[in-house]
Order: sequence, then C-alpha cells, then structure tokens
Amino acid sequence: MKETLFSLIVIIGVAVATFVWLTMTSKRSADMMIVNAKVYTVDAHNRIVEAVAIRGSRIVAAGTSDDIMKRYTSRSVIDAKGKFLFPGFIDSHVHVAGYGASLFELNLVGTKSSEEILRMVAAKAATLQPGQWVRGRGWDQNDWHSKGNAKPFPDAAMLDRVAPHNPVFLSRVDGHAVWVNSRAMEMAGLVPSKQVVDYSVDGGRILLDGKGEPTGIFIDNAIDRVAKVLPAYTKEESQQAISLALHEFVKVGLTSVHDMGIDEEDFALYKEMSSHQQLPVRVYAAIGGDGPLWQAMLVSGPYSDGASQHFTVRAVKMYIDGALGSRGAALIEPYSDEPGNRGLTVTTFEHIRAMAEEALAHGFQICTHAIGDRGNNIVLDAYEEALRKFPDKAHDARFRIEHAQVLQMSDISRFKKLGIIPSMQPTHCTSDMYWAQTRLGPARIFGAYAWHSLLEDGNHIPSGSDVPVESPNPLLGFYAAITRQDTAGIPRNAEDVAKYFQLSPDGIKDSSYFDGGWYPAQRMTREEALRSFTIWGAEAEFAEHEKGSIEPGKLADLVLISDDIMTVPPKEILKTKVVTTIVGGKIEYEEGK
Repeated sequence: MKETLFSLIVIIGVAVATFVWLTMTSKRSADMMIVNAKVYTVDAHNRIVEAVAIRGSRIVAAGTSDDIMKRYTSRSVIDAKGKFLFPGFIDSHVHVAGYGASLFELNLVGTKSSEEILRMVAAKAATLQPGQWVRGRGWDQNDWHSKGNAKPFPDAAMLDRVAPHNPVFLSRVDGHAVWVNSRAMEMAGLVPSKQVVDYSVDGGRILLDGKGEPTGIFIDNAIDRVAKVLPAYTKEESQQAISLALHEFVKVGLTSVHDMGIDEEDFALYKEMSSHQQLPVRVYAAIGGDGPLWQAMLVSGPYSDGASQHFTVRAVKMYIDGALGSRGAALIEPYSDEPGNRGLTVTTFEHIRAMAEEALAHGFQICTHAIGDRGNNIVLDAYEEALRKFPDKAHDARFRIEHAQVLQMSDISRFKKLGIIPSMQPTHCTSDMYWAQTRLGPARIFGAYAWHSLLEDGNHIPSGSDVPVESPNPLLGFYAAITRQDTAGIPRNAEDVAKYFQLSPDGIKDSSYFDGGWYPAQRMTREEALRSFTIWGAEAEFAEHEKGSIEPGKLADLVLISDDIMTVPPKEILKTKVVTTIVGGKIEYEEGK
C-alpha cells in the first residue's frame, strides 16, 4: 500500500513537472510583437520596457525583448531598432468635421495680413459661378502686421472688392467670429433698406460702423444671423470631412480623440462608418447642445458600438462664453484693452445647471466651454449645485470644463474639491501669449493657462488641440506644455517679450516671468505632459482601464516615434517623426507608406 502511494506521488510529481516544463518552454502565439524599443508604459510605476506582444486588439505582455521573444511567436515582428514606443496619443478636444471641412475650404491659418487673405478669396472666387459661396477658416487679426497693439477687425468692404458676386463666409481661427461680405449679409437680410434691422443679439455682437450699419464681423451667437443662409454640406461631403480628418490624425500618432459637439448627421455617419470599420481612430463624442440628438439620447442613454470601442457617445457639450481673441470670453472685470466690455455669456447659469442635472440623471458627462474668469466661475457654480442635488452620482461624474483658460485664483482649488476635470490645450497658451496680457492686464494673467497651479492642487489635465483652431499634432502640444514657448523658442527672456509681444514696457515688470518661457512657473513636467496626452485623456472619457498606458489586457493603441521626447532637448521634439501608429493591434499608419 505504501509502495502504491509512493508510486502515485511520483507519477503526479512527474506530471506536474512535465506540465510546468512544457508551459515554460512552449511559445504562445501573438498576432504582433514589437521588440528592441524603448517602451514608455505610462503605468502607475512609469516602467520602461523593451518589447510588447499583441493578440487580437489587446496587449498580452510587456517586458524585455529576450523575454517576449522566448515566450511568444508571431508572423508579424516589428524590430523598432531602438526607436521609442508610447501609448497612442489621445486628443481630448477636437472638432472632427470642422477640421475635415477646413481641408477643402480656404485654409487661412498663419496668414499675416488681410491682403494675403483677400488674394486667396479672389483666387477662389475666380473658380466659382456667381452666387456660389467662398468658405474659409483660420484668420486671426492678432497675427496681422499692423501698427500698434489695437489690431482692428477687417470689414465687409474689403471682401466686396475681390468677390462682389459671391457670398463670403470666413470663420476666425477660434470659430467664435466670422468675417463676411455684403453679398452674404444681403442674403441674410442684414443690410439696411427701407425696413429697420435689429442688430441686437442675445449672447452675441454684430460690430457696427459709425453709421450704425454692420461691418461684416459677427461674434458668437450673432454668427447664426448669417450662418442660417449658408448651404449645409451634403452627406457625402460630411463623410469626406470626417474621413479626411481621422486619416490626418493617425499620421500624427493620435489613436483616440474627443469630438466636442456632434449633431444627428454626425452621429448617423459615425455609426455607419464604425459598422463598416471605417474609423481608423477611436472617437469619444459629446453631443452638441440640447437639440434633437440630446433629446433622443435622453431616452436611449449613452451609446457605444460594442467590443470594437471605436465610437462612443457619453457626453454633452455646452458653451458659457466666447473666445479671448475676439473679446467674447466672459470676464469679471472689463477687458484691459476695451474698457466697458466684459465679454459675452451665450448661455445662462440656470441652463447650464439644468443640463448638468439632466446629464447626471441619465448617465452622461457634461463638458462646458469656458474661457473667461466669469465664464469659468458661472460653470463651477452651476456644476456645484447639480452635484449637490445628486450626491450618489457626484463621486464619479467627471464633469469637464473645456479650456479653463482664465481663472480667478480662488476658483482654482474648486476643481479638485468638486471633481471637475480641467480639459486644456497647451498650444492655446503659446498662440495667445503675444496678446493675452493686453486683454487681461498684469494681475489676471496669473490665472491664465495655469497648468502647474491646477496640477499642484492634485488635478489631472487631459490635453488637446481644439483642432482646427490649432494643429492636431500632439507633439506640438507636448512641446508647448513643457516650454511655454513657440516653435521658434520665444520668449527666452524679457527682451523677447518687449520685442515681439503686444505689451508696453510697463507690462513687463519682472523679467523672471519670461525667463525661459512665458510665465514658466506654470509649465508641465515631461511626465505630466505625457500623461496629459495619454492616461489622463483616457480618464476624461472613463476609459483608463481600457487604454492610455501599455499594460497587459489593455487595447493595443500604440505609437512608435523617431526620438525620445522624454529626454531630448525641447527643440528636437519638433523634429520628431511618427513612424508607426497602431490602433487595436492594427497598423493604421506607417511612415513613407
């Protein structure tokens, strides 16, 4: 009996040993392996490894190249040859259709004078039939070469000279103002005739000349007075716009974007494209306001396309004010460069609060555009009241303020206290810095683009671009976040500010505020900037357990780049190239292909 028991134990021991040996020596299959890389995992411990194994749409292992090669076999092995692998970049604030449309409209970004734009409009009008619209986007009068700091708006008469027979509709870079010609205003019934025209607009401004007639500049809610006669894009044009934008995004390493403001047509197109696997980038979308789509989704609830996780709708986008560049941002005190103007509120406190309560009650997140300190204060107050009404849902509501651009110092601590996410765009700072202080003055500027103050208080900042307002390239955002300088390295010091910025000598009182960047005390560290474009973006869409870091079990959303943005001199970041973009284990972009 003892001998039989001993033999049984031996047999079991041998079997177990054999199983362990086979397990350790046999290789598991993978669909893709990336080896010989420097892999920034962005996990909780900031581990750096060398290789990743992928099966299907998920990461199954991360470790040394030797370990991954010993444990896995795959027909697809990417030898990174020392290049640098990161979690796929997440842009937490984009306008997909708007960016796509900008790719076939006149692109006015970077123009340096009204004359340059007029030449572009004239050339476009020459290709059109009389009555066809000239559309464009991207002008910014603050960038135009003109004497003094005033930087006045252009007018309709300029456009009339080069396009007398075509209506012209040119959106400002921030989308919060338009410049149109007389033909467009005539079609909208806005040119004085025998009938008196009312130019007052709740939450908007129509700029008038000395005769009380419209100049051709319409700000915020006033834009609708002209946009109502602008022909809508066809379904085919809208789908082309979305497709163009998403394919441009993968080229710069984006694997997920947050589309801030979709309508019923966008929703239908995204669903259709997702069902046909035509979305190369994951889209987390916010419904644009409380229109028909919002009313429908209050009944249906949040939407997801299922296991593919390429299209999700779980948020609603609202606006409280306009933009700083067009002086539509709502400020507590008047603009320093336009006394008497405190900006515009385009929505009421009561409406924001009601929408926040509705979102909580139906399982949605609310994301509200707020630029000025008054705008941010109103939204924080509205959110606070809504969260107090639903205390059981408040702990993980993840309400967002989009931009959070100018804050009262006393409001900064409220973000962490209330659990509000400040969703910000680093390149807004480096685009606006040339004129922002002339708008805000030397005191309020300390609450502007206050990344470090928010981070120091324990907040996570998901970063984005607000494309088409800025470039969608996340490496430009990363660079801006860690330097607070433009791509030319300005400002390096107070002398640069005196030379290039719209500030009088009185506005430059302490050179340390410009020593190595514009208010450099508010810079992000490289680790913070990386997290802001990866895991914090995932958190902002309730997806931190699915993506945002390189860990087994997470979606295989990855980007391989040419240089180590975590260690190279800042200027080298601007030269860094995206080599490969992978979404769900599928290569969506390869350099040179």
